[in-house]
Formats: sequence, C-alpha cells, structure tokens
Amino acid sequence: MPKSVARLVVPKVPGVPGATRRQQYSASTKRALVDVAEELFTEHGYANTSLDAIVAGARVTKGALYHHFSGKQALFEAVFERVEADASRTINKSLKGRRDPWDKARAGLRTFLSVVQEPRYRRIVIQEGPAVLGYERYREQEERSTFATVVDIVRSVLGAGAWELDEAMLQTFARIFFGAMSSAGESVSSADDPEAAADRVEVAIGFILAGFRSLADSGVELPDRLLVDDEE
Repeated sequence: MPKSVARLVVPKVPGVPGATRRQQYSASTKRALVDVAEELFTEHGYANTSLDAIVAGARVTKGALYHHFSGKQALFEAVFERVEADASRTINKSLKGRRDPWDKARAGLRTFLSVVQEPRYRRIVIQEGPAVLGYERYREQEERSTFATVVDIVRSVLGAGAWELDEAMLQTFARIFFGAMSSAGESVSSADDPEAAADRVEVAIGFILAGFRSLADSGVELPDRLLVDDEE
C-alpha cells in the first residue's frame, strides 16, 4: 500500500454553516474514501483494487463505504468524475483572459495534452474508464466535464471569420473536434513515448487551426445552407 495511503486519516473539513457535526463527519468520510480509491485505482487499476484495501486506507468500516456508495463501480465513478472535473478546471484556467481565438485554441490544446499525460488521468480516464463505466456512460461523463469547453473554443475560432453559423452547425463542428481530441488524448496516453505523441498531435491540430485561420483571414464564404437565415 502506498505510504501516503497508509498515513491517511479521515480528514477534517472546515465547518459548514448549518451543517451538523454528523454531516461534516459524513462528508469527510466520503472524501477520504474517494482520496484513497483514486490513489489505489491509479497505482493498481480497478480490477486489482479491493474494497478491503480502500476501507483500510481510509480507516473506515465497509459499512461506512456502503453508506455512501453502492459498490466499487460507484466509487470508481466518483473518482472518474473528480479527475475529469479537475482536468476541466485546469484547461479552463489556461483559457482565462485569452481573447485571441487562435491563442485560446492553442493554449487549450497544450493544456489538454499535458493533462492526458498525468498518471491518474491516463489510468482512470483513458485506460480504465471505458471498460468500467461502459462506452455510453463513459462518453456521457466525458462530455459532461469537457464538452462545454470545446464548444467555447470552437465558437471563438469560428467567430474569427465573417460567418454566422447556426447553433446546430456550430454544435456539429464542436462534436467533430471533441471526437478528434478524445481520440488524440487516447493515442497520447497509450503511447510508449507520450511526450513525442503529444508533439505530433499538437502539430497535426496546428495544421487544422492554420487552415481555419487562413479561411477566416481570406474572407472565404461558407455555403448558405450552413449559415443563419437572417429572415428567420
């Protein structure tokens, strides 16, 4: 068991106005379980992590675990959601204050490629997520955390041109780009040399962005069927 897990005790949480002592203890117990599960899932994988190891690391009873989670899969899902939420916050932080759409897109891409190389993201989201959650649930959770960021970036990039795309078309662009980024993240995470793979992805996406920028700068018009109908 990792030393950090072995030393772990149920953390104290700051007092929350209106929360009883029992509620605060319950929240700290749940957080401890997720903390330990995240570390063990990252190091050993889902199949090789037992509930006994998790409750031992969190220093709680198995009954306390079942009070918060229906089982190991539900606990894994909580860990998955946390890792994805942390990744989303990190990417959004890198976008803050960037007004130039191309700079914004490149910053988001670089941060994403850095995130997918983190051990916990590689193991929990990329390697374990699809098998444990199932493909549909995996995609649902993934979209819930990062799709809005992709839409924001795509909206900025497409907004650089003199195009007034309808929302359905913008969403189509976003979903295509989101799928490409998910595939790129998987290829980087599973590569023997993730850094080299990330460099290749950055170059490839850079070419795509350069194409969009060239179209925007040259004032190329898109087919009318893709644009907003002013008469609507």
